Amino acid sequence: MSPHITDAAAWQESWDRQQEAYLPDREHRFTALLDAVDAVTDGAPPRLLDLAGGTGTISLRTLARFPGADVTLVDLDPALLAIAEASLAGRATVVTADLGRPDWTAALPHREYDAVLTATALHWLPADRLTRLYAEIRGVLRPGGILANADHMPDDALPELTKRLTARAQTRRAARYAAGAVASWSDWWERAGADPSLAPLVERRHAIYPAGHGPEWIPPVSWHLAALTDAGFTEVGTLWRGGADAAVVGLR
Repeated sequence: MSPHITDAAAWQESWDRQQEAYLPDREHRFTALLDAVDAVTDGAPPRLLDLAGGTGTISLRTLARFPGADVTLVDLDPALLAIAEASLAGRATVVTADLGRPDWTAALPHREYDAVLTATALHWLPADRLTRLYAEIRGVLRPGGILANADHMPDDALPELTKRLTARAQTRRAARYAAGAVASWSDWWERAGADPSLAPLVERRHAIYPAGHGPEWIPPVSWHLAALTDAGFTEVGTLWRGGADAAVVGLR
């Protein structure tokens, strides 16, 4: 059983604000992902897998839009999973699993899902592992089901524009941090580590990710489309784009 998290709603809110400082169009991409889910289920409540779901951002928005949805959230980070469990309060199945290992699917409560969604999470996996993960995700989708991955995915046809857009975003983000308008990633984790209910979980997180995990490898969107095609998805394309970020989809 997860430990009691003091004021989980406040932690969920501060996580969203911290993430929005980094990704101002964050809600736009979530809407695009859920629109795609709506399309493949014809409006019926989906069976959805929130992959590397963190604090439950996608799960919460899925349940708000589709109240009857059957949602499974998978992550490895103990601190974020504790916030997710407290925020979801039994409305979703929360699973601890390592996406870096091929046996992660054994922890899932269902064999097939209508949709697998993930956002700003898989960029820390090396190329060969992400390639295999795409194929594993296809294996847990029903025929006609959809995978959507929103992440840092520059358009390799626009290298100079992408560089300028990224620099512009960094300048705006730095101004927000300097003004104290929102916590940075490092500030947020420092505060979590100082919270009595989260501190032991943050310590466990550091043990799992001793060097942290960051976007050291950011392939262009064309790489993802090729990898999804190689994984056997029947339709592959770009669902959404915002600056240097994109959401790619694969239809089984």
